[in-house]
Amino acid sequence: MAGRIRNEDIALVRERASIADVVGEHLQLRNAGGGNLKGLCPFHDEKSPSFNVTPGRGLYFCFGCGEGGDVIKFVQEIEHLSFSEAVERLAGKAGVQLRYEEGGYTQRQDGGQRARLLEAHRVAAQYYTEQLSSPEGVIGRRFLAERGFEAADAEHFGVGFAPREWEALVRHLRGRGFTDAEMITGGLVKEGRRGPMDRFRGRLVWPIRDLSGDVIGFGARKLYDDDEGPKYLNTPESPLFHKGSVLYGADLAKKEIARRRQAVVVEGYTDVMACHLAGVPTAIATCGTSFGDDHIKILRRLLMDQDEFRGEVVFTFDGDSAGQKAALRAFADEQKFVTQTFVAVQPDGLDPCDLRLRHGAAAVRDLVASRQPLFEFAVRNRIESHDLDTAEGRLAALDAAAPVVAAIKDRALRQMYAVSLDRWLGIMDEQFVLGRVRELAAREQSRARGRRGGAPVAEAEAPERPAFDPNDPDVRRERELLKLALQWPAVLGPLFDELPPEAFLVPPHRAVHAVIVAAGGTATAAGAAEWPATLRERAPNDQVRALVTQLAVEAVPTSRESDDRYAIELLARIQERQLTREIADVKSKLGRLNPAEQVEEYNRLFGDLVALEQRRRVLRERGLGSQ
Repeated sequence: MAGRIRNEDIALVRERASIADVVGEHLQLRNAGGGNLKGLCPFHDEKSPSFNVTPGRGLYFCFGCGEGGDVIKFVQEIEHLSFSEAVERLAGKAGVQLRYEEGGYTQRQDGGQRARLLEAHRVAAQYYTEQLSSPEGVIGRRFLAERGFEAADAEHFGVGFAPREWEALVRHLRGRGFTDAEMITGGLVKEGRRGPMDRFRGRLVWPIRDLSGDVIGFGARKLYDDDEGPKYLNTPESPLFHKGSVLYGADLAKKEIARRRQAVVVEGYTDVMACHLAGVPTAIATCGTSFGDDHIKILRRLLMDQDEFRGEVVFTFDGDSAGQKAALRAFADEQKFVTQTFVAVQPDGLDPCDLRLRHGAAAVRDLVASRQPLFEFAVRNRIESHDLDTAEGRLAALDAAAPVVAAIKDRALRQMYAVSLDRWLGIMDEQFVLGRVRELAAREQSRARGRRGGAPVAEAEAPERPAFDPNDPDVRRERELLKLALQWPAVLGPLFDELPPEAFLVPPHRAVHAVIVAAGGTATAAGAAEWPATLRERAPNDQVRALVTQLAVEAVPTSRESDDRYAIELLARIQERQLTREIADVKSKLGRLNPAEQVEEYNRLFGDLVALEQRRRVLRERGLGSQ
């Protein structure tokens, strides 16, 4: 078994694995100024971006939830890996050959479970694509051709074919060194009465990839009439595959989703293919499950879904009753987005795949272009089943549609849709319709309060307050000085290292200062990435480590970040504050002495006081610029 990965190789992985690229595989990042990037945090749900990445120092930090670290830590957290597994995963992508302390292996013989399962899926995907061109795969090629897909299209999406044999994939994977247990754990095969058997047989197979492009599962469509299984069969839940948090095609669509600020949600694998080939490269689909909260979180991160950036999510559904119901289910999730949501329903019931086949690529683009706001669709859907030519019908339609409008959380938008509802119904009495909507909205709010118990938040549930005021000018100066010590150590010189621990009023700040001093001080600081990494490794606990990360990522005033004068001013103010405390201490001691009886001691302390006052005047003059 391989031993510990060598430190120099870990450092090389940190250097070569671009944190911006690695994080960018999971969320959309935008320039935040000062060399920082910003996006929506993947570790908690938020409306506005507070997740910061600093490529120059190889660190990330979320000012919303406090998660932070380097590129290795990010992969650990986002992929649920051990430290060694995360290093190995990054090394494989960065082209770094790892060496181990024991045995000198250049490659782990056992590997982590996730790495082994990913490799098994890669081998399986390659096997399936090869089988599509085999004589038996003709049925799969015919299926694709009948739907307007060429061989190059199948190759682009990695479409393959699973032979009808019971153990074709089992034998292939065994020949590549994978155990039966690994195949079963990954969901590639299942346990039969006579041993492991292929999960997919006689089916067209689509590889399902995560955002980084690794195959984590498969979706398979039956091709033979005597296949008694479901029309579509997906990989079961596994250490790699969680269908509720996977979007098919997102690995191919993510860049265009970010660029166009649009995501088109379709229902199937062939629909994703058809959309991409028709010029809608932002199409994605769920994998055998309805669109849910985890899917929303993925899309929001890819869209940079927040108030400042206007994007859109377009749901496409069949025009039949099932499609109508699916669209209305999507309405329930609409307000979990900040961006605009739309629905595109093809009246003749054609899905994007059939639409492209019968009417061409332009028809698919037109379908997306004809999208309708999801709120409007939901309201009109409630109206259309009523007879609007009668007063009774209009009133019934109002009572059916008003709850939908009342459920809109944005008060201004709710008012606008109430006005539109009056126009669509032909009642021509806005105040009457508005009153009905307000009544229903108030009723729902009352019910919501009742579900919560109607009690105020308990005092114990109130957020814990820090023992210091973060807005206090002295506290802010300490923080700014420590940020310089981490980000621009060269501008501080030995004066920072000579500061006593008591110069910092805030205990967490004092702890960071102690870590810096223990590491040799700012005078020994290495490069922009190595220095914070060194301090993170020396941190005594997770709290101090998190603060080091936060200070290394948090922006320094951009107009002064490399200004020696700024550093001098901050140092002077911290030193002045320390001298003020020392002066107060000396004055206190003088006050307790009898000048007539303790002349020598009194004169010595008085001389110290004069010297300290002189030093304070000099420091105060230096620090004037920081006020």
